[in-house]
Amino acid sequence: MSGRPVHLRRRFLALVAVGGTAGTALREAVGLLLGAPGWPLAIFAINLSGSLALGVLLEWLSRQGSDEGSRRAIRLALGTGLLGGYTTYGALAVDSVTLLAGGQVVTGLLYPIASVVGGVAAAGAGVALVRRWNSSVGVR
Repeated sequence: MSGRPVHLRRRFLALVAVGGTAGTALREAVGLLLGAPGWPLAIFAINLSGSLALGVLLEWLSRQGSDEGSRRAIRLALGTGLLGGYTTYGALAVDSVTLLAGGQVVTGLLYPIASVVGGVAAAGAGVALVRRWNSSVGVR
């Protein structure tokens, strides 16, 4: 059974499914909390915060050792599952088209650009946070 690829192992599939369900519920809660007409603030905040969290998680895990055992389970449950369900670039696309179709051309173009560039920057910031934390406490 251990010879099966990770994506075919029931245990790992279950971790991703449970994490994804929780992430989707969290996204809905944040969306309801921050939802407002005009600029899609909720989805923007969700995608940036999810990118930051993913940067932190993956950098932290990479410093703990190879991607196996509990580290793999954490990555799949929290990274692929929870944060994959939480972030939503599908909604980003729909919001962008809705803005463009509604005549908000500048916002409809700036919103996806800011989201993608901001997401990359947020992930980089997450990596930098872990590196700074580790150097401040004397960890490699």
